[in-house]
Amino acid sequence: MGRYMTIKEAAKYLGVSSLTLRNWDKRGKLVAVRHPVNNYRLYTYSDIEKFLKSFEGRRPRKLKVRLIED
Repeated sequence: MGRYMTIKEAAKYLGVSSLTLRNWDKRGKLVAVRHPVNNYRLYTYSDIEKFLKSFEGRRPRKLKVRLIED
C-alpha cells in the first residue's frame, strides 16, 4: 500500500474543500479508503494522481452565467 493523506491534506493538495471530497466520495468520483480503527477517510497518493491524470488534455467546463435584468 502507498502512503495516505487525510481528507484535509487531500483537499489542500487538490485545491478543493473537504466537503467537496466527501461529496466526490459519495458519488464515487474519488473514493476514499477508511481507517480500520476510526473509520476516517484516507486517500492514497496514487489514487489522487490517477484522479488528476483523468483530467489531462481536457478543458475545464466553462461556467454559464446569466445576467438578471431588472
